[in-house]
Amino acid sequence: MVEPPVRVLFVCTGNICRSPTAEGVFRKLVADAGLAERVEIASAGTGDYHVGEAPDRRAQAAARRRGYDLSEIRAQQVRVDDLMRCDFVLAMDRSHLAALQRLDPTAEGRISLFLDFAPESSMREVPDPYYGAGDGFERVLDLIVAASEGLLAAVAAELERDRAGETG
Repeated sequence: MVEPPVRVLFVCTGNICRSPTAEGVFRKLVADAGLAERVEIASAGTGDYHVGEAPDRRAQAAARRRGYDLSEIRAQQVRVDDLMRCDFVLAMDRSHLAALQRLDPTAEGRISLFLDFAPESSMREVPDPYYGAGDGFERVLDLIVAASEGLLAAVAAELERDRAGETG
């Protein structure tokens, strides 16, 4: 019997900086852990400002310097059916969290702040680097990598529970 995948969705405003960075980082961590066939990963924006566009060139450059490839990702807007089918819906900040909760109040248990998976971080929100200068994209990457590692542990535990449920 084929096990259903765990579905993960990262959400920010326009889906060109934070959420595609999270998608690219998490996709690599999942692949490195040998779980790529069991985890579906996507990202989306709460707005439709950049639908069809590639991630911001600064986000891509920062990610590329650390070995993450964002070049195939294209911006899309989150839809209610995305929320209904995903196991983990991860908002980059509180405004995204509120927008997602308004979009589908029944998805409350599956929606959380992404940095909840980085409990050692003093920050609860991934800051938007779009209008900033300097190392904003690098700082965002640091936060995303930390949260992705915690998320990977949670996803692996979920997959293990699913497996135990099928064999138990």
